[in-house]
Amino acid sequence: MSDTREADKKIRSHQRTPSGSRDFKEATKRDALARVAVELERLVSTIPENRRPLVEKEFAGFKNLFSRFLAEQGPSVTWEKIEKLPEGAVIDYNTLETPTTDNVHHMLDKLVVVKLNGGLGTSMGCKGPKSVIQVRNELTFLDLTVQQIEHLNKTYKCNVPLVLMNSFNTDDDTQKVIRKYRGLKLEIHTFNQSCHPRINRESLLPIAKTGDVHSDIEAWYPPGHGDFYESFYNSGLLQKFIKEGRTYCFISNIDNLGATVDLNILNLLLNPEPQRSTSEFVMEVTDKTRADVKGGTLIQYEDKLRLLEIAQVPKEHVDDFKSVSQFKFFNTNNLWAKLDAIQRVVEQGSLNMEIIVNNKHLGDGLNVIQLETAVGAAMKCFEGGIGVNVPRSRFLPVKKTSDLLLVMSNLYSLSHGSLVMSPQRMFPSTPLVKLGDNHFAKVKEFLNRFAAIPDLIELDHLTVSGDVTFGRGVSLKGTVIIIANHGDRIDIPSGALLENKIVSGNLRILDH
Repeated sequence: MSDTREADKKIRSHQRTPSGSRDFKEATKRDALARVAVELERLVSTIPENRRPLVEKEFAGFKNLFSRFLAEQGPSVTWEKIEKLPEGAVIDYNTLETPTTDNVHHMLDKLVVVKLNGGLGTSMGCKGPKSVIQVRNELTFLDLTVQQIEHLNKTYKCNVPLVLMNSFNTDDDTQKVIRKYRGLKLEIHTFNQSCHPRINRESLLPIAKTGDVHSDIEAWYPPGHGDFYESFYNSGLLQKFIKEGRTYCFISNIDNLGATVDLNILNLLLNPEPQRSTSEFVMEVTDKTRADVKGGTLIQYEDKLRLLEIAQVPKEHVDDFKSVSQFKFFNTNNLWAKLDAIQRVVEQGSLNMEIIVNNKHLGDGLNVIQLETAVGAAMKCFEGGIGVNVPRSRFLPVKKTSDLLLVMSNLYSLSHGSLVMSPQRMFPSTPLVKLGDNHFAKVKEFLNRFAAIPDLIELDHLTVSGDVTFGRGVSLKGTVIIIANHGDRIDIPSGALLENKIVSGNLRILDH
């Protein structure tokens, strides 16, 4: 299954229709909901008795999503109602106080770290969970995360637990991997996000023939990381941590190597200034650059802070959304949420996150839809939500091999599982790297093209396209563009220094 492009994801909206056809549509929707309910009951009946209660809970969540999907009557955001962010809605990270060391131990005992670990490494040509791809010194995303938290626990003599939200795609492999961490000073818990049936786009019915997920894995999907709240609640872990006296969880993507536990943000939450009310939800945002124009942003809407994704934006306003001056921040998906507030919104049933309709085309030619939600979209359901404008170093996602090139390079050094930018780099922004999909998209191909990762300390921009290989000890500085035309091959020799150069298909080196 290929990764669906952004364009295939859209928030459900309907055109206005004459009342006669509207009545017809309402009748067909009621009918669709009733037929789906019957199908779900049939699927439950094919599942062993002991698994039924959990599956029924997951299907209840799906039915709720499906009925909201059918009921939605237009765009989820009216563009004219978007307000300017109020004063104090986004706090500058540099104004946060650093807690005193004697306080840190008590603060960390109130924290749970959650990593979203439902994704596969297929887009980078890897089998199994993305979290087991090696990113640095033969260490995986999961190894680095475990190292970070173990170091925290040892340094401050505390016991911060690590919680992994897996999907049915990643759970088995993850369980095998985490056995190797048993001897470490770290408590690891896992739970699975829900498993929802894919829906035939024409009939609006589940395509699954049986409730046995692994017998037909293409008939099922994990419904996006917005499912975190209900799945966490259903797993019993939420209630366990509340009983232990923990108050906040820090949620982030496992592939964001910048998402480490930040004591200044934790201090802001646990020890707010007298004039500030308690924040139940914090979204870390960072300054938008031209490379981030598709990232979700924070808006004020109907007196609440909320996340606005590009999929919610009416077509005629997409350029406004991408404007760096109009929307200065984008969501890093590093989130902090109060545990008892999660319990409240789940029990009240007040989690009405925008539904993302993800269109997929299966191998057998069938068109299906997946109904998904985004974890940050829950912000509007909590009280006292705020944004914190964090340094770019807290957003280091590895989505493509171009990101992998950066984190494997001498731009960063590794300290207890955390990547630290080299002090030799004169400015804090990371270089913009574009590697051609045809030759660099898969991790194995990418690694074969570098005898060693080049020196990138002074690089601003790198574009590589075509059949290009790099020798050892190569240095890239300024803006470097290397393009091998179709049928040509370029081998950058060992020890080469390319500074502000364009290297084209016939190996001429020109000043840029």
